[in-house]
Amino acid sequence: MSTILSSELQLNAVRPEPRSSTKAQTSTVSRKAVAAAVAGNALEFYDFVVYAYFAVYIGHAFFPLSGEFGSLLASVATFGVGFFTRPLGGILIGAFADKVGRRPAMILTVVLITIGTLGLAATPSYASIGLAAPIIVVFCRLLQGLAIGGEVGPSTALLIEAAPANRRGYYASWQIASQGMAVAIGGLFGVTVSLILSPQDLAAWGWRVPFLFSLVLIPIAVYIRRSLPETLEAGSERSARQIVSSVFKGQRRYLILGILISLAGTVSSQVGNYMTTYAIQTLHLPGALAQSAVLIGGVFTFAFALAAGILCDRFGRKVTMILPRIALMVLIVPMFLWLIGAPSATTLLGVTAVLAALTALSASASLVALPEMMPIAVRSTGLSLMYAIGATLFGGTTQFVVTWLLAVTHDPLVPAYYTAATSLVSIVAMALLPETRHFDVTK
Repeated sequence: MSTILSSELQLNAVRPEPRSSTKAQTSTVSRKAVAAAVAGNALEFYDFVVYAYFAVYIGHAFFPLSGEFGSLLASVATFGVGFFTRPLGGILIGAFADKVGRRPAMILTVVLITIGTLGLAATPSYASIGLAAPIIVVFCRLLQGLAIGGEVGPSTALLIEAAPANRRGYYASWQIASQGMAVAIGGLFGVTVSLILSPQDLAAWGWRVPFLFSLVLIPIAVYIRRSLPETLEAGSERSARQIVSSVFKGQRRYLILGILISLAGTVSSQVGNYMTTYAIQTLHLPGALAQSAVLIGGVFTFAFALAAGILCDRFGRKVTMILPRIALMVLIVPMFLWLIGAPSATTLLGVTAVLAALTALSASASLVALPEMMPIAVRSTGLSLMYAIGATLFGGTTQFVVTWLLAVTHDPLVPAYYTAATSLVSIVAMALLPETRHFDVTK
């Protein structure tokens, strides 16, 4: 074991004993782990991000403010609110997963996201119940954020721990791939309802249909997760506060680096999710075309996330996360100039595809390396905090900041500038990480 690992990744606490599973058992657990993570994670992120796709219509339904950007600003601000409970979810559910187990934590997150989604789908408009409508919507977003904040840590920890040692990158890459699946399904719904319904029906009730669809699939996700084997064989006697404290004290350097690495990933992901609103509000493209950009983004995220996992296992984590991020930093402004100069289906879908592909390559590699750096006793909590804090500080504010800057500057290149600047910061943080491909994740 390297001196970096021995000196910086030790905890002043008793860790669970290494697992002693046979090769056959590991293979079985791995397949179940991937199925459980994909089913639940895709569903939860679908519920969370589908809000962004219909932000324009949700804004008119719940936030009837004046001005071209008034209701949209209120809507994307409410989207951002969902990020601010992510750190709380990371602390509570992440520590719960390190104390009790990955499986019960993953079941809990599905239940929480269900309640939030049901509330969003069923809440009457502002015209029907007045101020109560936006209050309920904000509460539902907070609940969804709590669930997502606690989802990534336990599910990714389980994938890392259940995977064969030489395929950890591939198995963990399903975390980002499942998010791409969620984006693609949401985009498909967006295109479908935009083509079938009139603009009036879409604004009145059509935007609720994708939320209702996910409620049908939730029992399946719960069933799969209930049958999931547990990879944390020895629970912890420590309290949640002690577990969280040990992350901040013993893993502070990697916690900070992890948050800075998540900066670029969350910003570029949210810029990708924002492309629908950007295409409608700034480029004045048809709604169906704008929604198809989301579908393309999801498909490319899914494919390139899995490609990143394979590359991680072959060439290492650092090179796979750094090179695509450099490429995106260099290409993003020219791509947006091309899009703005000739807004069309070709340019919109082309820019979205490149943005999604390069983001998925880098983010998937990052989500392999970060949990590998953490000891098993705090892996879920540590990763949850890295992801949730980064998403809250940067991802949760991206759509609001971009919308506000567009309203103030009227410069359509704002999303590109923001993506390039945050990419530079994350590249520096990535360079400071050790290569984790050969780390022992059972300790």
